Amino acid sequence: MSATEPLPGTSDLWEPEVFDWIELENAAREIFHRYGYIEVRTPIIERTEVFTHNLGETTDVVQKEMYAFEDRGGRHLTLRPEGTAGVIRAIANRGLEQGDECRAFYFGPMFRGERPAAGRRRQFHQIGVEAVGNNSPWMDAECIAMLMHFLETVGAGGGRLLINTRGLPEDRPSINAALTEYFTPHISCMCEDCQRRLSTNVSRILDCKNPACQEIINGAPDIASLMGEESRKYFDNVCASLTNLGVAFEVTPRLVRGLDYYVHTVFEVTHAGLGGNDALAGGGRYQITPPGMKGVVEGIGYACGIERLLMVRASNVVKAAGSTDIDVAIVCLGDAAVPEGLKLAQSLRHQLPGLRIKADFSARSMKAQMRTANKVGAKKVLILGENELAQGVVVCKNMADSSQVTVPLTEVATALA
Repeated sequence: MSATEPLPGTSDLWEPEVFDWIELENAAREIFHRYGYIEVRTPIIERTEVFTHNLGETTDVVQKEMYAFEDRGGRHLTLRPEGTAGVIRAIANRGLEQGDECRAFYFGPMFRGERPAAGRRRQFHQIGVEAVGNNSPWMDAECIAMLMHFLETVGAGGGRLLINTRGLPEDRPSINAALTEYFTPHISCMCEDCQRRLSTNVSRILDCKNPACQEIINGAPDIASLMGEESRKYFDNVCASLTNLGVAFEVTPRLVRGLDYYVHTVFEVTHAGLGGNDALAGGGRYQITPPGMKGVVEGIGYACGIERLLMVRASNVVKAAGSTDIDVAIVCLGDAAVPEGLKLAQSLRHQLPGLRIKADFSARSMKAQMRTANKVGAKKVLILGENELAQGVVVCKNMADSSQVTVPLTEVATALA
């Protein structure tokens, strides 16, 4: 590896790629401002306890992935592995009076010592939001709806929204007991991480992606059924509110997310454009006690990986650009119809700029041209032959139901609009 190359899992960014990043950030600002969020920028480096105190000593992030070190003054410092803990520290430092809300969003690099792979980097970048001071299922639903709004706006739509509940801390003993009882007879057949989690953080077994472990996990108890009425009612209200807002979702009973501070709602957005490692965004409701602060800060938030957003956008654009679907196909029958079909296609492109229009100049039989029109997914077919030319009309066929009407050439654009 050359000394001029960036470290594995990191990269240099140049124009024009930088413009894509700026576009995402500007779109995020515009959307999040609409929902009453303000921008915050926190340090890349924090005291290690900011993360260990809240993420959980037994989580993979803390145990395996953090870039932690001791500086010359003997302070234990860490390059931030995620955004929430630092933003909550900043909110606590700024001051939050009882009953106040703070809604903030951020951009920036995060650092984890993971093996580089597609969509997984050692320095990656996130767009994230945190809303604290409103402990309501309606807040959860609005935050999730804002995420889906943002993804659609930046061309990263088409993903699956998966949601679940972690319940309250007081639900954990009964959940952990039931999971321990279930997994103990199977644990010798599970991976090393799952074996470790059985005694350190049994609910994290549900998050294992190992296919062999997944077969066992699929038979585990539904943790929501082990929760108290308050937790179940909270989650029901979140689901009802999302439905009311028109946000499609799937309840996923095994979804737990990987950090210990989550309570109540947890969610992920996955997208096929990312391949096997398909998580595009994720978050949930949390309870955090910032170091040196008394009391719990509760909020709801999420983060999207910018690199992953760009991968999804690229896959969506490629899919659209590579699509053979045509809105209108023009079938030209006979030599005289070809130049008139060309003229009609060009006229319609100017009059109806949102439509994709393709004229067939092959002079093949009508059957052959119709077969091609069907192959490219044409919604409407305009048939122009000698009889139609003589009458100044065109036959417009709807491919969905095979119905057809005769339309004057001067009124084709109106008929298609």
